[in-house]
Amino acid sequence: MDKIIFDGGNAIMTTINTIPFEGFTQTDFDVFAIPGLEPRMSALIDNVRPKLHQLGERMAPTLSVLCGEEMYPHVAKHARRTINPPNDTWVAFANNKRGYKAHPHFQIGLFESHLFIQFAIIYESNNKSVFADHALSRLNEIRRLVPAHYVWSSDHMVPGGTPHGEMKSDDLKGLLNRLKTVKASEALCGLIVDRHDPLLLDGEKLVSTIEETFSTVLPLYRMAF
Repeated sequence: MDKIIFDGGNAIMTTINTIPFEGFTQTDFDVFAIPGLEPRMSALIDNVRPKLHQLGERMAPTLSVLCGEEMYPHVAKHARRTINPPNDTWVAFANNKRGYKAHPHFQIGLFESHLFIQFAIIYESNNKSVFADHALSRLNEIRRLVPAHYVWSSDHMVPGGTPHGEMKSDDLKGLLNRLKTVKASEALCGLIVDRHDPLLLDGEKLVSTIEETFSTVLPLYRMAF
């Protein structure tokens, strides 16, 4: 299979062996209904994490070409948890090999209710004001480029958000201004796919949807620098 990858600052075409992605099943989402930290983490590690690693390997080269820089996948480990089990899990992509939280990044992940595919800039990033200023100055462009069914969120720990088509300009301004002034503020934007959507069972179609979504939110990522 021919695949574009990013190498030494140049996009090149190479031939690699790609295992087809199998998609997500109801069992993957049911992991988040398992009570207790250890039982839930065990099921997550066995069922969901291998799929996130596979998506990380599949999407990192594509994102590297889109962004024009090396992008590294980071699968959530939830290593700091000692009591409460995680309500979601994800693979994030950033231009830093050591971590992603302090950087603008992309995410693919699951809550019990849905899959999310999104651009994210969270509270630990020093780029929040940069993104907010650029986004506020290009508000009309954002209104046009983000599809109406994409969702904005101000907290990565809370599932769901507000569809772009339901947000007025003042709502978006409020989210961006809060990003500048409130330390714990965040901004996330992307696609939510209900756990029962047949798309999730068609792994290769889902991969194409992920690629399309990342391409759509790429201008937001670029506004963060």
